[in-house]
Amino acid sequence: MSTEQTVERTEAQAAGSAAEAAEEILAFRSFRLQVLRTRRLSPSFMRVTFTGDDLAAFADNGHDQRIKIILPLPDGTFSPIGDGSDWYFRWRALPEALRNPIRTYTVRAVRREARELDVDFVLHGDISPASRWATYAAPGHPVVVIGPNAAFPGPAGGQEWAPPAGTARMLLAGDETAVPAIASIAESLPGDARARVLLEVPEAGDELPLTVPPGVEVTWLPREGARHGDLLVPAVREALAGLGVSGGAQEALEDVDVDADILWEVPEPAARGGGFYAWLAGEAGVVKTLRRHLVQEAGVDRSAVAFMGYWRMGRSESE
Repeated sequence: MSTEQTVERTEAQAAGSAAEAAEEILAFRSFRLQVLRTRRLSPSFMRVTFTGDDLAAFADNGHDQRIKIILPLPDGTFSPIGDGSDWYFRWRALPEALRNPIRTYTVRAVRREARELDVDFVLHGDISPASRWATYAAPGHPVVVIGPNAAFPGPAGGQEWAPPAGTARMLLAGDETAVPAIASIAESLPGDARARVLLEVPEAGDELPLTVPPGVEVTWLPREGARHGDLLVPAVREALAGLGVSGGAQEALEDVDVDADILWEVPEPAARGGGFYAWLAGEAGVVKTLRRHLVQEAGVDRSAVAFMGYWRMGRSESE
């Protein structure tokens, strides 16, 4: 073999090794963390700050970055599911008694240098594993977080906020489960942004302070015993009129059975133009009503709206 052939072969092997190494870098990975502190923000919101050396590798992507939080079993243990991209399938394959509760949350803030991660939990008593865990969380309590890997070379995913360049008017609306995501998005908007932010929460005491640009109007909608959506739906209709969004071409919508299917409709960024953009999330039945109003009644282009059913009344996330 000639010297040139040897060099070419060595370079090819190195390139192959680099490609294999790149493939092994996961977009999401597990982070073994523990509670650093908790802070009751309001009657319905608890901020849990996690810490751990692993957070040095946690990607700070901002906006509506979703993560999975794996809670301990009743005996405080975690069943091994590994770090690969197929961790969820391995979790599903476990006997039910060995499946750690898993819930989806939004990153409220991450401070990599301080090794801190903030997650805001909605409290609703002991009826769900996550609410019960957050209510009694104390420093030192362990969790596993599946989150974005800072070492991954491209977009990790788990985000839906992506208004096109030149968007002049924005609408963000959701219930308490969407408050952390909407709060993070609203606080990151540029100084010249024009947006309406509508947040339906259980009670008046759940209004949280937000630091937003002057052109962003935040409206809190405390239900005080009303049904989910009773305040949010009419508020969205009013906000659309105030933003001058109405009268477009109406589009037929296929029906989505939110009791059987996930309502999650996010447009491709390349498919959208400037002008108006909306981000709507919360209880799936309410989001379905909003979807019908925006597209069929107000004539909003489907390519300008992200609709996300975060949860369904009467069903847990694992169902």
